[in-house]
Amino acid sequence: MAKILGLGGVFFKCKDTKAYQDWWKTHMGVAVSEWGAMEWKSDGKSFTLMSPFSDDTEYMQPSTAQFMINLRVDDVAGMLEKARAGGAKIVGEISDEGYGVFGWFIDPEGVKIELWEDKP
Repeated sequence: MAKILGLGGVFFKCKDTKAYQDWWKTHMGVAVSEWGAMEWKSDGKSFTLMSPFSDDTEYMQPSTAQFMINLRVDDVAGMLEKARAGGAKIVGEISDEGYGVFGWFIDPEGVKIELWEDKP
């Protein structure tokens, strides 16, 4: 039976792909492949989802992008500090929702990034 197995990637336009890749590599420790993709392998514990939001949601503010990227991390506070050190704007306060800890920042292209530290 044919079925979707998970998210294969997020593809988007940006003003300067090299500078964008370099920022993520330098400040957030994300490896960049020879062909320019930022990739990592799943730990097999968490999941990936795709979730539509209402057109009038405020959840992705202050970004004006039509999307937000959620990244699974092992230390929200530590990753926010890396983002801050790289010049990113931190948005709001770290939030513990019981099923995970969340934090947010705006990346160099103005996209809101949500960090999610899963709870076992």
